Amino acid sequence: MPRTILVADDDPHIRQLLVFALAKAGLETIEAADGEEALQIAETQAPDLIVLDINMPRMDGLEVCRRLRAEGGLPILFLSSRDDEIDRIIGIELGADDYVTKPFSPREVVARVMAVLRRTAAHAPDVDRAGTAIRHGRLSLDPESWEASWAGIAVPLTVTEFGILRTLATMPSKVFSRDALIDRLRGPGFALTDRTIDSHVRNLRAKFGQAGAQDLIETRAGIGYRIGACSEG
Repeated sequence: MPRTILVADDDPHIRQLLVFALAKAGLETIEAADGEEALQIAETQAPDLIVLDINMPRMDGLEVCRRLRAEGGLPILFLSSRDDEIDRIIGIELGADDYVTKPFSPREVVARVMAVLRRTAAHAPDVDRAGTAIRHGRLSLDPESWEASWAGIAVPLTVTEFGILRTLATMPSKVFSRDALIDRLRGPGFALTDRTIDSHVRNLRAKFGQAGAQDLIETRAGIGYRIGACSEG
């Protein structure tokens, strides 16, 4: 069944380019010309991923992302004309799964979209073929529904956040380097960086901290990350 991509950009030329490129890749598309329309479509038509421009009228892409992240983990790929590292990190910390700056190659956007969709669809069976929940102390992850909780409290995660946490939780004694996490999530050659991995880990700690988790992920200096004790006590 074809995946559906919501393309949200106030520039009709950019929407046309992306819709054409995504259609050639076998994907269905929906278009939105401003932030409010994008949010409404995302909430009512349940696309599989949203390509989201940051600078849009009525509601900018950052606010659309904030509102979507408050409700769930719809994959988001940001588009922006601002090639600035601060904007890039803000985008990741809000919960974006990837980030492309303008001008861009439509083929590059399609490649990144397909990478996120592959991770969403195919990564879970590799981790938990039986489809059962992964539990580690108070932490519970359901690979089939992509839901996470701490001591029974639901914690909404992005696709990338869920992938990082699941990778760590399934091998609790292993310390993963940032490069190892990047390879697990995207495969070699994709545009995740050490800094974006660190941003996602900060997000995970903050989200689970609100649910009462104080030891979710441990940092091993000079090496990487591993799952924390997640103890019951």
